[in-house]
Amino acid sequence: MAERGPAARSVRTAGDPVPAAPGDEPTVARRRIWPAVLCVLLVLLAVAWVSGRQSLLGAPDRPASLDAVRLGPDPGAPVADYLAGLPARWPAPGAPAVPALVQFGTEQDPGAVARLVAPAGPVTVVFRVPLPRVQTALRFEPLPAVDLADPVAGTARRLALARQSAARDASTEVVRLTGRPASVARYEAAVLGSPTPCRCVLAVLVVGDRARLSALAGQSEVRAVDAAPEGTPPTGVALAPLLPEQTTLAAAMPDDGPVPNPPTGP
Repeated sequence: MAERGPAARSVRTAGDPVPAAPGDEPTVARRRIWPAVLCVLLVLLAVAWVSGRQSLLGAPDRPASLDAVRLGPDPGAPVADYLAGLPARWPAPGAPAVPALVQFGTEQDPGAVARLVAPAGPVTVVFRVPLPRVQTALRFEPLPAVDLADPVAGTARRLALARQSAARDASTEVVRLTGRPASVARYEAAVLGSPTPCRCVLAVLVVGDRARLSALAGQSEVRAVDAAPEGTPPTGVALAPLLPEQTTLAAAMPDDGPVPNPPTGP
């Protein structure tokens, strides 16, 4: 017998719509809104992706990459080809000054380097303590500002302060490293921290125009002057100077020579 009255249950076939229970109307409305919200989110994500990609690629008149400009040969590059192509990278006559890496044929005394690069706005120095058949560190040190009117004396002071900073870095490595690397760092710390002059400047980052860079390239101590494109800030370069021993390829050098005891005294 079928149930009647308030307790009777309705009978629903498979094709009938499901009626909303009392109080469920807001839930149903929210379910209908979600597809529209999802579409809006997808559109926003697509716009953000396009904008981000355009930012990475750059405008048509700007470099396609935000990576730093490498100054120095690519790993494994033929040295002769690298050197021959450098003048074409210098700024045009009358163009603004650009960052350029001045690379020496052999490591130089900081005093001589100060006289050479003072007019060219030196920014960063690369120290290297040379040892035969021993891979010593390339130490990149920013040149701090000093209050000296004479540009050569000011550059010499800046190089001296940077050398002290490089010596402290090497001393820190002595504590952190072990074995051969620690012995190499100990020797470097002694040379860089010594009060006597050292031939330990491998390269200097300067900012100069074509005339200044050409004049530097003509100096007997200078092996290469590698310039960044116009508009590159000094902070937008990656320095990879050519080593004096790299005469054929810009490849890793042997590291099988003995590490001498650190020099002592003046």
